[in-house]
Amino acid sequence: MYQAVAAATTMGGVPTDNVDFVVTLDQIPRWIDAESRSSLECENEDHSYFPDPLKSPEKESSRNGMISRFPVDHEINSTIYLWRGQPWNLEVDAVVNSTNENLEEAHSSQGLHAAAGPGLAEECATLGGCRTGMAKVTKAYDLPARRVIHTVGPKYAVKYHTAAENALSHCYRSCLELLIENGLRSIAMDCIYTEAKNYPREPAAHVAIRTVRRFLEKQKDEIIAVVFCTGTSSDTEIYKRLLPLYFPRDKHEEKVAIAKLPADVGDENGETIIDERKIRIKPLPKKTIHKPLEAPVELPISDVGLMQRLIGDELWPFSYWCQCFMNSSYLDTYLDPAFMSLIKDPDQRRQEQWEKTAQAQGGWNCAKMLGFGDLGGPPLSAAEEYSLHSRYLSKATSLNLSEIAEMKIVYRGGVDSEGHPVMVIVGAHFLLRCLDLERFVLYVVKEFEPLIQKRYTILYLHSAASLQTQPDLGWMRRLQQILGRKHQRNLHAIYVLHPTFHLKAAIFALQMFVDNVVWKKVVYVDRLLQLFRYVPREQLVIPDFVFQHDLEVNGGKGRMVDPQTKYVYHRQ
Repeated sequence: MYQAVAAATTMGGVPTDNVDFVVTLDQIPRWIDAESRSSLECENEDHSYFPDPLKSPEKESSRNGMISRFPVDHEINSTIYLWRGQPWNLEVDAVVNSTNENLEEAHSSQGLHAAAGPGLAEECATLGGCRTGMAKVTKAYDLPARRVIHTVGPKYAVKYHTAAENALSHCYRSCLELLIENGLRSIAMDCIYTEAKNYPREPAAHVAIRTVRRFLEKQKDEIIAVVFCTGTSSDTEIYKRLLPLYFPRDKHEEKVAIAKLPADVGDENGETIIDERKIRIKPLPKKTIHKPLEAPVELPISDVGLMQRLIGDELWPFSYWCQCFMNSSYLDTYLDPAFMSLIKDPDQRRQEQWEKTAQAQGGWNCAKMLGFGDLGGPPLSAAEEYSLHSRYLSKATSLNLSEIAEMKIVYRGGVDSEGHPVMVIVGAHFLLRCLDLERFVLYVVKEFEPLIQKRYTILYLHSAASLQTQPDLGWMRRLQQILGRKHQRNLHAIYVLHPTFHLKAAIFALQMFVDNVVWKKVVYVDRLLQLFRYVPREQLVIPDFVFQHDLEVNGGKGRMVDPQTKYVYHRQ
């Protein structure tokens, strides 16, 4: 059925499809032998017109002293291949099939069962299915490979972004573990995600490449070849752009990768880390040897007699330590300061609260005079913000807020160009006159809760919203306190589309009077085409009037094409 032949190659050393022939590993150039020009530099050229304003040159240069998380390793790089085509044509020990839980032929990778023959489907029917994130192995039958490893990729939803990432990472790791368990040493891996499962291509490629890298760091002596197989030109370009980040071939690529790698590259296995779920174990306080009290504390005679009757003379040393623990300074060395802050004297807590209020009111009166609202509330501690957020979240989950959802003011999008989930806010839908602000806050807390657990992005569409009455900055400050510090820490960026002068002035006031850290992350975007550089069009549901507003505001000659609907907007 197959015949060995030299594979034709395209630019960059990536072989093309050759369905009727067997292609051996020595006919595919290794990653280290591929085109030497760094694809990272190409990426810079492609995005030079719309540079990321959140990455200043100072921050880039400050990373030069950082240690690379993926240093150059020529031994690992020699095992990596990039192949444009179906893995079923490769003569390797194992090929990977992305399928569903029932291992059905209709849901398997395209062309696999036709190339392998009917025996593959018959053996799959005897395996009893496979769980998401796991893998099972079968014979390869008519394929040039020796085995087929079947794995089930996750379905993607923004709400469960982290779970999907870790399940996908476990797919790749399970395939590599089965490879070693079966005494095999080379593997061809198709992209373990499908359009039907809605997994974004680039975030999935990040997970795949970093998981393989982490596995090879531990098992590089057991595996001689890992072939990343791509079926489309877009997948090929993504892998060519991302491979230098995790498999740098020289010090230059390693240096560039330090600045280009995402903040979250997973743990030692490539899985996403969730700080809130870590088990934190604090060391016990050092034991100090206390000298015997020079003058033991004398108890009243009645108490001494009672204690002697209760514990007996032979346990009197225990009573001595009880006296030691009555000393508050000794107790303080064993009590958690966070716990102690919760059991302060009520009068002391009340006095501290009064001092906070007086200080805040004296500092923010100028904001109220400028018409920005009442910012005179006292600043909240971390414990107070956590308690406030918990109360709102508990109430929000118990209420039916469907009428707020139907207004389409806040809704979830997909992910941005860096893989962060996006929350969309439509300013023109924020009708203050017919909106219950308290119920709206509850809805916002409920919708934001799954996103703020890790890095995320906000997209605010200010298109045609300048005539709407907006809440003052006092209300914005209160909303920020309710969302809590996790929201501030994990916020990646706030993209503001079609900003007006009045909106920019309000955001400047937020930077001065509310939070200089969060509101410094605002990125103004004047055109839709510029926005799609930061958040791909296919990841967004955008109201039609936003396109019309963009046409009216920007004007000029030319046209704008909606990448999803292919609708052409002509500009006069």
